[in-house]
Amino acid sequence: MTSEARLYTISPETHTALRKFRLGTSRAKDPQAVIYQIKKDTLEISQEENPETYTSLPDIAADLPDHTPRFILLSYPVTLPSGRLSVPYVMLYYMPSTTTAQQRMLYAGAKELVREASGVGKVIEVTDAEEVEEVGEKLAAG
Repeated sequence: MTSEARLYTISPETHTALRKFRLGTSRAKDPQAVIYQIKKDTLEISQEENPETYTSLPDIAADLPDHTPRFILLSYPVTLPSGRLSVPYVMLYYMPSTTTAQQRMLYAGAKELVREASGVGKVIEVTDAEEVEEVGEKLAAG
């Protein structure tokens, strides 16, 4: 067992939600995203208090806090140059430049655990809301 797995917790309900989201969005026609956080007092990784499935990058960007990191799981359909539809499943590791050193360490320590638990294929680091809105272009470019 890794040290991250002993420090942070992911409830069985969260594991189930992660799996359900991954499987449910694998053939999505529209973008689908959920936001996860780390509760400071328990170090539990969970969805925010009012869980929402986002369907647009601007909506995600608008709801992100200015000074607190988040893990955003994103299923984003793109049409490849061959005309084939691809639905990459990625994690956006949102780390604003104004984040405290303590929170940077807290989220950095959990990044790999969340990546493994969610089953994403790629992690994209973003530092502000504008970068979140540009992720679609990055995924379409390959």
